[in-house]
Amino acid sequence: MSGRPAVPKLPRRFMPPKVSYTSRAGKEHNVTYEHPIAVRLTHWLDAIALFVMAGSGLRIYLAFPAFGDKLPPNDFFSFPARYSIGGWLGGALQWHFTFMWLFIATGLVYVLHRLITGTWRQVVFLPRDVRGVWPMFRHYFLFGPKPEQVESYNPLQKLAYTGTLLVGALSILTGLVLYKSAQLSFLIPILGGYRAVRILHFLALAGFLAFVPGHLVMVIVHGWNNFQSMLTGWNFKPEYIRNPDQLGEGHQEP
Repeated sequence: MSGRPAVPKLPRRFMPPKVSYTSRAGKEHNVTYEHPIAVRLTHWLDAIALFVMAGSGLRIYLAFPAFGDKLPPNDFFSFPARYSIGGWLGGALQWHFTFMWLFIATGLVYVLHRLITGTWRQVVFLPRDVRGVWPMFRHYFLFGPKPEQVESYNPLQKLAYTGTLLVGALSILTGLVLYKSAQLSFLIPILGGYRAVRILHFLALAGFLAFVPGHLVMVIVHGWNNFQSMLTGWNFKPEYIRNPDQLGEGHQEP
């Protein structure tokens, strides 16, 4: 028997396709086409849409900085209008509604692409990922040891992305109810009333704002190679492929 440690095998559905190429020095490297054009395009368009919608949404909020009846009688919280987008309520509404459709369209394209290609398993948080959350959190934020990565997304990333998808769905639902409150009035009591809809929409914004710093920390920790893969699609140093034996049954070399 060999003393070589067992290498965990993963089904192909959890990993992007592996591609081998030969450098000028004749040394073979492992490289993956990690992010297809649909994923990259929707990622960057979503980033733009979220930036504009957050800024314009905050300007809309400033027109009445409370929820439902003005209780407490003072503002819930306030901030300088210069940090918002739109200049005034009418302008902010135009910005918000315009980029709302971009946000919805890119979200639908992203979800449909993941479902059709079967790559939703790479980003959706599953029960088997629970035990890997704390080790990755400790590594990112408490300078703990780095766990071995055996998939394209680690458990903490998958938890963050799954949570963001749910927050996005909540944001779209409550935003459409606020936008077309007469046509979608039947949804208002289901969601707890108009005040609750505003609160849920605001909490969705808070969820996005909470996601961004953690996402940036992950990008910085993983370095330039990880970032450029969202620009070009190619990951030239995939940490999760160290040995061909890691690839489960059904994986074939191109």
